[in-house]
Amino acid sequence: MDAKTHKVLTAFREKADQLGFDAAKIAAADSIPEAGERLRRFLKNDFHGTMTWMADTADRRAAPPALWSDVNSVIMLAMNYSPDGAPESHPLAHLEDPTKGGISVYARHRDYHDVIKGRLKELASFLVSRAGGDVKVFVDTAPVMEKPLGQAAGLGWQGKHTNLVSRELGSWFFLGSIFTTLDLPPDGAEIDHCGSCRACLDSCPTDAFPAPYQLDARRCISYLTIEHAGPIPHEFREAMGNRIYGCDDCLAACPWNKFADTAREAKLVARNDLKSPRLADLLELDDGAFRKLFSGSPIKRIGRNRFLRNVLIAAGNSKTPDLVQIIMTLLDDPDPVVRGAAVWAFRRLGQDHLVDGLKSKALSSETDETVRQEWQR
Repeated sequence: MDAKTHKVLTAFREKADQLGFDAAKIAAADSIPEAGERLRRFLKNDFHGTMTWMADTADRRAAPPALWSDVNSVIMLAMNYSPDGAPESHPLAHLEDPTKGGISVYARHRDYHDVIKGRLKELASFLVSRAGGDVKVFVDTAPVMEKPLGQAAGLGWQGKHTNLVSRELGSWFFLGSIFTTLDLPPDGAEIDHCGSCRACLDSCPTDAFPAPYQLDARRCISYLTIEHAGPIPHEFREAMGNRIYGCDDCLAACPWNKFADTAREAKLVARNDLKSPRLADLLELDDGAFRKLFSGSPIKRIGRNRFLRNVLIAAGNSKTPDLVQIIMTLLDDPDPVVRGAAVWAFRRLGQDHLVDGLKSKALSSETDETVRQEWQR
């Protein structure tokens, strides 16, 4: 590396640190030749479920030059969102109280896309002002293989749960990328440090890992509660417990997390009301209240109906009869997916005489076949 490049990259990394990034490393644009084949195997096995956009963009996703032919280097950046050490902030604290809901750590405050995208643009402009070239920035919204690129750049390695793991940041960090036409010296790939550990695999409530380093998204609670739009398959409902948005079990199980510091970006520090919210409160949300509560949150993206579906599954698993009266109000919800989940939760919690008393009337008036089937199960 010549002196000029060294000076530019030193200043760039200092700027990245000032903007809240915890690591910045470089990979060559052609550094992930195996990623395309791995993606094709994933899609061939239908592990992507209803995420058809993955198949639609597979060719562009396979390698950075397929997305932008002029790219020479990819700068991968990490931003830590690790929870603090307070017991109530633990990623799995909600499991101790089934009357509360579990929200994935990454979604307990601002949408990370909003936080990181602006910082990336500022950082990319800084690079262009010092070294020239053209740039493009991406945060999880374009067909970019961020995790393989993160490993190729040296940020971490893809663990057996397929997520990126860092020796310094553990599992709790977001990724962003700057594609540039500059030919920058790569930092070198990180090696796998998982060894014989399988804590992440053994922790999965729904057995979503058919083998180490493979994920069947169709069985993953994060996929089911966020990406999946229809009724939750019955085989997974009990295993979901009280996880209402995402699932952190495999991330939380990783022993490398002991080296992670608490997130320093204030916008990524969890809101107290989203650490373990009461199911009873969430069940009463109409669309306006949902939008207000989750303004600026990634949870808002899935909409009130899908979110209520998740909350109702948690309510059905809560073994809390006190929730029955609230659930009954949702048996007539305008959305059939909400109604179906309400029927399931009501049957799980309702006394037999209540179920029998409503079943006949419900079957005579219900127009959605999926909801009818819930009553008839």
